[in-house]
Amino acid sequence: MTPSTPLLDGQVALVTGAGGGIGRGIALRLAEEGAAVAVHCRTSVAAARDVAERVREHGGRAVVLRADLTDEDACRRLVEEAADWGGGRLTALVNAGVQPLRELPGMTAAEWREVVDTNLTGVFACTQAAAGIMRGQDGGGSVTHIASIEAGAPAPSHAHYCASKAAVVMHARSAALEYGPWGIRVNSVSPGLVDRDGLAESWPEGVRRWRRAAPTGRLGRPEDVGDACVFLASRLASWITGHDLVVDGGVTARPSW
Repeated sequence: MTPSTPLLDGQVALVTGAGGGIGRGIALRLAEEGAAVAVHCRTSVAAARDVAERVREHGGRAVVLRADLTDEDACRRLVEEAADWGGGRLTALVNAGVQPLRELPGMTAAEWREVVDTNLTGVFACTQAAAGIMRGQDGGGSVTHIASIEAGAPAPSHAHYCASKAAVVMHARSAALEYGPWGIRVNSVSPGLVDRDGLAESWPEGVRRWRRAAPTGRLGRPEDVGDACVFLASRLASWITGHDLVVDGGVTARPSW
Protein backbone atom coordinates (compact mmCIF):
# COMPACT_ATOMS: atom_id res chain seq x y z
CA MET A 1 0.00 0.00 0.00
CA THR A 2 1.20 3.52 -0.74
CA PRO A 3 1.20 6.12 2.05
CA SER A 4 -1.98 8.22 2.11
CA THR A 5 -1.84 11.94 1.36
CA PRO A 6 -2.15 14.08 4.51
CA LEU A 7 -5.71 15.30 4.97
CA LEU A 8 -4.73 18.97 4.82
CA ASP A 9 -2.00 18.78 2.22
CA GLY A 10 -1.64 22.16 0.48
CA GLN A 11 -3.83 24.06 2.95
CA VAL A 12 -2.91 27.34 4.64
CA ALA A 13 -4.40 27.70 8.12
CA LEU A 14 -4.55 30.43 10.73
CA VAL A 15 -5.05 29.37 14.35
CA THR A 16 -5.78 32.13 16.83
CA GLY A 17 -4.71 31.68 20.43
CA ALA A 18 -2.19 29.06 19.37
CA GLY A 19 0.49 29.91 21.90
CA GLY A 20 -0.59 27.28 24.37
CA GLY A 21 -3.21 24.84 25.60
CA ILE A 22 -5.91 23.86 23.15
CA GLY A 23 -4.70 26.28 20.47
CA ARG A 24 -1.26 24.72 20.53
CA GLY A 25 -2.71 21.23 20.10
CA ILE A 26 -4.82 22.40 17.18
CA ALA A 27 -1.91 24.09 15.40
CA LEU A 28 0.31 21.04 15.76
CA ARG A 29 -2.35 18.64 14.49
CA LEU A 30 -3.13 20.81 11.46
CA ALA A 31 0.58 20.90 10.65
CA GLU A 32 0.92 17.13 11.09
CA GLU A 33 -1.78 16.72 8.45
CA GLY A 34 0.10 18.89 5.97
CA ALA A 35 -1.20 22.43 6.52
CA ALA A 36 1.08 25.45 6.59
CA VAL A 37 0.12 27.12 9.88
CA ALA A 38 0.09 30.76 10.96
CA VAL A 39 0.42 30.61 14.75
CA HIS A 40 -1.30 33.58 16.39
CA CYS A 41 -0.60 34.90 19.85
CA ARG A 42 -1.26 38.10 21.76
CA THR A 43 1.36 38.02 24.51
CA SER A 44 2.69 34.44 24.67
CA VAL A 45 5.31 35.02 21.99
CA ALA A 46 7.84 32.52 23.34
CA ALA A 47 5.23 29.76 23.49
CA ALA A 48 4.02 30.55 19.97
CA ARG A 49 7.60 30.45 18.67
CA ASP A 50 8.00 27.05 20.30
CA VAL A 51 4.92 25.78 18.44
CA ALA A 52 6.24 27.13 15.14
CA GLU A 53 9.66 25.58 15.76
CA ARG A 54 8.11 22.19 16.45
CA VAL A 55 6.24 22.41 13.16
CA ARG A 56 9.43 23.27 11.27
CA GLU A 57 11.40 20.48 12.97
CA HIS A 58 8.95 18.01 11.44
CA GLY A 59 9.27 19.50 7.97
CA GLY A 60 6.26 21.81 8.06
CA ARG A 61 5.81 25.52 7.49
CA ALA A 62 4.83 27.92 10.25
CA VAL A 63 4.96 31.61 11.11
CA VAL A 64 4.18 33.49 14.33
CA LEU A 65 1.81 36.46 14.09
CA ARG A 66 0.81 38.78 16.93
CA ALA A 67 -2.49 40.61 17.27
CA ASP A 68 -4.94 41.88 19.87
CA LEU A 69 -8.22 40.15 19.04
CA THR A 70 -10.22 42.78 20.92
CA ASP A 71 -9.22 45.24 18.16
CA GLU A 72 -11.25 44.80 14.97
CA ASP A 73 -8.61 46.39 12.75
CA ALA A 74 -5.92 44.18 14.29
CA CYS A 75 -8.04 41.11 13.50
CA ARG A 76 -8.29 42.11 9.86
CA ARG A 77 -4.57 42.80 9.62
CA LEU A 78 -3.86 39.42 11.21
CA VAL A 79 -5.90 37.58 8.60
CA GLU A 80 -4.34 39.57 5.77
CA GLU A 81 -0.82 38.85 7.08
CA ALA A 82 -1.60 35.12 7.30
CA ALA A 83 -2.91 35.11 3.72
CA ASP A 84 0.07 37.10 2.43
CA TRP A 85 2.42 34.62 4.11
CA GLY A 86 0.44 31.81 2.47
CA GLY A 87 1.00 33.22 -0.99
CA GLY A 88 -2.33 35.02 -1.11
CA ARG A 89 -4.31 32.00 0.11
CA LEU A 90 -6.05 31.12 3.35
CA THR A 91 -8.06 27.91 3.32
CA ALA A 92 -8.73 27.33 7.03
CA LEU A 93 -9.31 29.53 10.06
CA VAL A 94 -9.63 28.19 13.60
CA ASN A 95 -10.83 30.69 16.21
CA ALA A 96 -9.82 29.82 19.78
CA GLY A 97 -10.23 32.12 22.80
CA VAL A 98 -9.61 32.85 26.49
CA GLN A 99 -11.07 31.49 29.73
CA PRO A 100 -10.36 33.61 32.81
CA LEU A 101 -12.14 32.95 36.10
CA ARG A 102 -14.22 35.65 37.80
CA GLU A 103 -17.30 35.39 39.99
CA LEU A 104 -20.25 37.21 38.44
CA PRO A 105 -21.20 39.37 41.48
CA GLY A 106 -17.77 41.04 41.49
CA MET A 107 -17.18 41.11 37.74
CA THR A 108 -16.56 44.51 36.20
CA ALA A 109 -17.83 45.62 32.82
CA ALA A 110 -14.21 45.84 31.66
CA GLU A 111 -13.60 42.19 32.62
CA TRP A 112 -16.80 41.19 30.84
CA ARG A 113 -15.83 43.09 27.68
CA GLU A 114 -12.31 41.64 27.64
CA VAL A 115 -13.68 38.11 27.33
CA VAL A 116 -16.62 38.91 25.05
CA ASP A 117 -14.52 41.08 22.76
CA THR A 118 -11.85 38.38 22.44
CA ASN A 119 -14.08 35.31 22.23
CA LEU A 120 -16.95 36.75 20.21
CA THR A 121 -16.19 40.08 18.56
CA GLY A 122 -12.72 38.84 17.58
CA VAL A 123 -14.30 35.72 16.08
CA PHE A 124 -16.71 37.89 14.09
CA ALA A 125 -13.95 40.14 12.75
CA CYS A 126 -11.51 37.34 11.91
CA THR A 127 -14.22 35.28 10.23
CA GLN A 128 -15.46 38.21 8.18
CA ALA A 129 -11.95 39.05 7.02
CA ALA A 130 -11.14 35.41 6.22
CA ALA A 131 -14.37 34.96 4.29
CA GLY A 132 -13.47 37.89 2.07
CA ILE A 133 -10.26 36.09 1.10
CA MET A 134 -11.74 32.60 0.86
CA ARG A 135 -14.57 33.76 -1.39
CA GLY A 136 -12.26 34.29 -4.33
CA GLN A 137 -10.45 30.96 -4.00
CA ASP A 138 -11.05 27.68 -5.77
CA GLY A 139 -12.61 25.41 -3.19
CA GLY A 140 -13.57 28.25 -0.85
CA GLY A 141 -12.47 27.49 2.70
CA SER A 142 -13.48 26.45 6.19
CA VAL A 143 -13.84 28.25 9.50
CA THR A 144 -13.99 26.48 12.86
CA HIS A 145 -14.87 28.24 16.10
CA ILE A 146 -13.72 26.73 19.37
CA ALA A 147 -16.78 26.92 21.59
CA SER A 148 -17.38 24.85 24.75
CA ILE A 149 -19.87 22.51 26.36
CA GLU A 150 -20.30 25.42 28.78
CA ALA A 151 -22.25 27.14 26.01
CA GLY A 152 -25.18 25.08 27.29
CA ALA A 153 -24.05 24.03 30.77
CA PRO A 154 -22.70 27.00 32.76
CA ALA A 155 -20.08 26.73 35.49
CA PRO A 156 -19.35 29.03 38.44
CA SER A 157 -17.01 31.95 37.74
CA HIS A 158 -17.43 31.45 33.99
CA ALA A 159 -20.45 33.68 33.22
CA HIS A 160 -18.60 35.86 30.69
CA TYR A 161 -16.95 32.81 29.11
CA CYS A 162 -20.17 30.77 28.91
CA ALA A 163 -22.11 33.65 27.38
CA SER A 164 -19.42 34.28 24.78
CA LYS A 165 -19.22 30.61 23.81
CA ALA A 166 -22.99 30.25 23.50
CA ALA A 167 -22.92 33.20 21.12
CA VAL A 168 -20.00 31.66 19.20
CA VAL A 169 -22.05 28.52 18.48
CA MET A 170 -24.87 30.62 17.05
CA HIS A 171 -22.43 32.80 15.11
CA ALA A 172 -21.07 29.66 13.42
CA ARG A 173 -24.59 28.62 12.39
CA SER A 174 -25.43 32.10 11.14
CA ALA A 175 -22.15 32.38 9.25
CA ALA A 176 -22.70 28.93 7.72
CA LEU A 177 -26.04 30.14 6.39
CA GLU A 178 -24.70 33.35 4.86
CA TYR A 179 -21.26 32.22 3.71
CA GLY A 180 -22.35 28.85 2.32
CA PRO A 181 -23.11 30.30 -1.14
CA TRP A 182 -19.51 31.60 -1.18
CA GLY A 183 -18.16 28.06 -0.82
CA ILE A 184 -17.23 28.60 2.84
CA ARG A 185 -18.15 26.13 5.58
CA VAL A 186 -18.42 27.32 9.19
CA ASN A 187 -18.67 24.98 12.17
CA SER A 188 -17.88 24.96 15.88
CA VAL A 189 -16.18 22.49 18.19
CA SER A 190 -17.29 22.29 21.81
CA PRO A 191 -14.67 20.66 24.05
CA GLY A 192 -15.19 19.42 27.54
CA LEU A 193 -12.47 19.59 30.20
CA VAL A 194 -9.07 19.45 28.50
CA ASP A 195 -6.01 18.60 30.55
CA ARG A 196 -3.16 21.05 31.02
CA ASP A 197 -0.01 21.25 33.11
CA GLY A 198 -0.81 21.50 36.80
CA LEU A 199 -4.57 21.02 36.48
CA ALA A 200 -4.74 17.88 38.61
CA GLU A 201 -2.75 19.64 41.37
CA SER A 202 -4.68 22.92 41.28
CA TRP A 203 -8.17 21.38 40.95
CA PRO A 204 -7.98 17.77 42.15
CA GLU A 205 -11.62 17.55 43.19
CA GLY A 206 -12.83 18.81 39.80
CA VAL A 207 -10.60 16.39 37.91
CA ARG A 208 -11.88 13.49 40.01
CA ARG A 209 -15.50 14.50 39.39
CA TRP A 210 -14.89 14.78 35.65
CA ARG A 211 -13.28 11.35 35.43
CA ARG A 212 -16.22 9.83 37.29
CA ALA A 213 -18.72 11.57 35.01
CA ALA A 214 -17.02 10.88 31.67
CA PRO A 215 -17.99 7.52 30.13
CA THR A 216 -14.48 7.38 28.65
CA GLY A 217 -13.00 7.89 32.13
CA ARG A 218 -10.45 10.54 31.20
CA LEU A 219 -9.90 14.23 30.54
CA GLY A 220 -9.50 15.50 27.02
CA ARG A 221 -6.17 16.20 25.41
CA PRO A 222 -5.41 19.22 23.19
CA GLU A 223 -4.88 16.86 20.26
CA ASP A 224 -8.42 15.51 20.73
CA VAL A 225 -9.72 18.97 19.88
CA GLY A 226 -7.09 19.23 17.14
CA ASP A 227 -8.38 16.02 15.56
CA ALA A 228 -11.88 17.51 15.36
CA CYS A 229 -10.50 20.64 13.72
CA VAL A 230 -8.51 18.58 11.20
CA PHE A 231 -11.67 16.70 10.26
CA LEU A 232 -13.78 19.83 9.83
CA ALA A 233 -11.11 21.52 7.67
CA SER A 234 -10.64 18.44 5.50
CA ARG A 235 -12.38 17.08 2.43
CA LEU A 236 -14.04 14.50 4.70
CA ALA A 237 -16.30 17.28 5.99
CA SER A 238 -17.09 18.85 2.62
CA TRP A 239 -20.86 18.60 3.24
CA ILE A 240 -20.79 19.61 6.92
CA THR A 241 -21.51 23.20 7.89
CA GLY A 242 -23.44 24.92 10.66
CA HIS A 243 -22.65 22.02 13.01
CA ASP A 244 -21.41 22.03 16.60
CA LEU A 245 -19.13 19.03 17.15
CA VAL A 246 -19.01 18.11 20.84
CA VAL A 247 -15.68 16.64 21.98
CA ASP A 248 -16.16 15.83 25.65
CA GLY A 249 -15.59 12.11 26.25
CA GLY A 250 -19.33 11.64 26.58
CA VAL A 251 -19.93 13.85 29.63
CA THR A 252 -22.95 15.59 28.12
CA ALA A 253 -24.51 12.20 27.38
CA ARG A 254 -24.87 11.57 31.11
CA PRO A 255 -28.24 12.53 32.67
CA SER A 256 -28.05 15.59 34.91
CA TRP A 257 -30.97 14.63 37.13
